[in-house]
This record gives sequence, C-alpha cells and structure tokens, in this order.
Amino acid sequence: MTKKIAIIGASGYTGAELIRLISSHPGMEIAALAANSKAGQTMDQVFPFLRHLDLPQLVTWEQIDFTQIDLCFCALPHKTSQEVISQLPGDMKIVDLSADFRLRDPQAYKKWYGNDHAAVEMQKEAVYGLTEFYRDEIKGARLVAGTGCNAATGQFSLRPLISAGVIGLDDIILDMKCAVSGAGRSLKENLLHAELSEGYNAYAVGGTHRHQGEFDQEFSLLAGRPVQIQFTPHLLPVNRGILSTGYVSGDAQAVHDTFAKAYADEPFIQVLPFGQTPSTHDVRGSNFVHIGVTGDRIQGRAIVVTALDNLCKGSSGQALQNANLMLGLGETEGLMMAPLFP
Repeated sequence: MTKKIAIIGASGYTGAELIRLISSHPGMEIAALAANSKAGQTMDQVFPFLRHLDLPQLVTWEQIDFTQIDLCFCALPHKTSQEVISQLPGDMKIVDLSADFRLRDPQAYKKWYGNDHAAVEMQKEAVYGLTEFYRDEIKGARLVAGTGCNAATGQFSLRPLISAGVIGLDDIILDMKCAVSGAGRSLKENLLHAELSEGYNAYAVGGTHRHQGEFDQEFSLLAGRPVQIQFTPHLLPVNRGILSTGYVSGDAQAVHDTFAKAYADEPFIQVLPFGQTPSTHDVRGSNFVHIGVTGDRIQGRAIVVTALDNLCKGSSGQALQNANLMLGLGETEGLMMAPLFP
C-alpha cells in the first residue's frame, strides 16, 4: 500500500529536495504540503523546476488532515520545529530535519541554540537519525531527529575509527568546505551573489559552530569519555556539497582497512582505494558518501577526505532513508539515483 506523506516547510531547500526524491519513490505519495508563508500558492510558483509534478497546493500546517497521513517530514527552522511538532497527533510518525531533537541533553541544546527546549519529553523520545549507526532504533521510532549536514559528514569520517580505537582522540582536526545551500533559503546579506562569489571564508571559528554539539555528544558516547575535536567550516560559493578533510593520528593503512570493514555492506557509502580522495562532483545530487584515505609525510598521521551532498545525504536523502525504515519499506527506495555530473 502506498504511504501518504506530508511535508511541513515545503518552500525551503530541504523541503524541495524531499519533493524531488519522493516524486519518483515507488511506495510514497505526497498528500499534503505546508508552507505557512506561502500558503495558497502552488509549488510551481515557488519552485518552477517542480512544475511537471501533480502536487497539492501549499497550505498552512494547521489545515492538514493528519488522520490521512502515514508520516510527516518537518523541514522547519529550529525552535519553530519543536513548537509545531509538539502540536501534531501523538501517534504521528515524524522525521524532523531541524536541530531541535538532535541533542539529548536539554542544557546542551540551550548552550548551542540559545533557548530553552519547549518539548523536553519529546526530546527524550527522539532517535538520532544517522541511519547507518542507528538503523535498528530508527525502525521502531516514532520521532527521528535528522543530523546536521556537517555533523553527518564528520561522523562518517570518524565514527568507525573511534569505535575501533585506531586513532588518537585528543588531536582530531576536521577542516570542512560547505556549500551555500546549507545556510537555507532565507535572505542573508553575506549570501548575496556579490558578497559570496569569488570568495572563500572560514566561519564559526574556534569551535562555535552548532554542529559541534553533535560531535561532542556522539564521539564522547562512542569513546566512553569526553572527546572534543577541532572543527572549522568554510563557506564555498557553490550550491551543493560538503568536503571534509580530517587529520588524525594513526596508521593510514589501518584507518583505510577499518573503513573498508565498517562500510562493506552499506549501500550508500563508497570507500575509495587507498590513496585516492573524492570530490563533491562525485556525489552531487545523490545519497552517496565517498571516503578516501591517504597517508601523510609525517609518520603516524592519516588524512581522511569525505564528500557528500549536503541537501541529499546530509539532510533530505537521509530523512527519506530513515522514513523508509520507519514505514517498513526498503531502505534504499527512491534513493539509488546516480550522482549528477558534470
């Protein structure tokens, strides 16, 4: 039976990406689309690239009849998301793409996002949505919290290595290059074409990026002790993609072997031959992750380069992968499209 899907926040980049993916999904039908600021408009007015699809008109989320919905994606900003989700039916399956349910500790949420959590009981219920590592929990979850796109990239780069104990934990560095779509669709002065193009800059320098909270939470849980990494993101004048370069202490061949073993059966994660590194071009528009490992001229150091599409595997593709599991569908359904190149 085809599952009926609602998307709240359909007028943003992640909402549009969800529509793009679900439109060719064999087991899902988009039954409701909400975007309060654009309610009453059609999707082709908001996103002309979707005009070939027969989609519901945009409404406010309060107008949706959730008794007819099997699963709801919530693609709203943090703080707004928790306010809306707390008012949805208590038995509704939800995949949240915001930051509101990623951090298990309410005090950690307040530290990184600047406000008290307004749905603490639901925060306790949420399952962290990094599919490859929380697959069993996601299958039985009612509420799944999608990861941050930078947080997902960094965790694909480091989780197997921390679990296997093949790298040092006190000198990990992640240098990450991020596409502008990761900042969302809202108008921001620094993202104007004249301000952004032909330039390249670091931001949230010194460990202030909010996704650092996810790194602290997940890596410390894995290691059984506090782990803090150095992480600096950089904004690139490109539309899609994240490229992470990780610097770790450990034997490079052992690092590569660990990845090869950990990801051998993962349909979306490709470990490149030793010495090769990926490009964001290799994964653009897809749900794939490419990971490369090389040694450094300094003995005992390894370099891990990871590429993924921030809007797909880093957000909406991951959300659909989780929804497939929650609805008892094939995990890869609607997600095996080849990357777009060039």
